[in-house]
Amino acid sequence: MKKEVGVWIDHREAVIVTVMDEGEEVKRISSDAEKHTRFSSGSPEGSPEDRRDRRFGEHLHQYYAEIIATIRNADSIFILGPGEAKGELEKQMTHDKLNGRIVAIEAADKLTEPQIVAKIRHHFFR
Repeated sequence: MKKEVGVWIDHREAVIVTVMDEGEEVKRISSDAEKHTRFSSGSPEGSPEDRRDRRFGEHLHQYYAEIIATIRNADSIFILGPGEAKGELEKQMTHDKLNGRIVAIEAADKLTEPQIVAKIRHHFFR
């Protein structure tokens, strides 16, 4: 049986739904990325904003790596979400040579878990 996975993603959280004939398995991954961290003084490492952006980028890279590790064995991957994170995940998957498994990328607002599951199930079983 094919392993079909949908990922609803934003910069804070990913909801990963593995769809099977008998039901779904849902896993949540939190990014733990803090975009709005405040710093007090300048340093040779660059401005506080530069350090914050660098730290945020490192958190996101680890976040995407964790998501990819979870979905790596999927045959088909459907990515959806409200902002830039879905494109950033696709870019990381392209870098990891996994983008051939992506069957669709779709903009989607903030959804409840049951709405995410229903949308992903509908995508794979129309």
